[in-house]
Amino acid sequence: MSTILRNILAVVAGLFLGSVLNMAIVTIGPILIPLPDGVDMSNMDQFAENLKLLKPANFFAPWLAHALGTLVGAFVAAKIAASHKMKFALGIGVFFLLGGITMAASFGGPLWFIVLDLVGAYLPMGYLGGSLAGATRPQPT
Repeated sequence: MSTILRNILAVVAGLFLGSVLNMAIVTIGPILIPLPDGVDMSNMDQFAENLKLLKPANFFAPWLAHALGTLVGAFVAAKIAASHKMKFALGIGVFFLLGGITMAASFGGPLWFIVLDLVGAYLPMGYLGGSLAGATRPQPT
């Protein structure tokens, strides 16, 4: 398989598997840590209002979903990539970070969660995923 095709496959697989894990944890989270009475997170029209009703414990699953989704996506991308493994891992982190920024800008949420999520769940996990896959730090050009 050519280097370009393998690198494209790395990105697609990393984004897909990271997203699947993210959604699985977000779906299972309310089962493990029940939402307060009357909160329906599936109603996108009231999503921002429902965020205000959540307790701090209810934010654990979304943070874990963002962090582990990015970690797994970055790991997979770095493992599959034929070259520039850490750059692809960090690219997965940046992609998920942009999604996190979009969600925070669209729906808000507690400031402590937004900071924790944007600072701790994406780029550090992208780097960790790449490192766990054996990628080395990108060298300055």
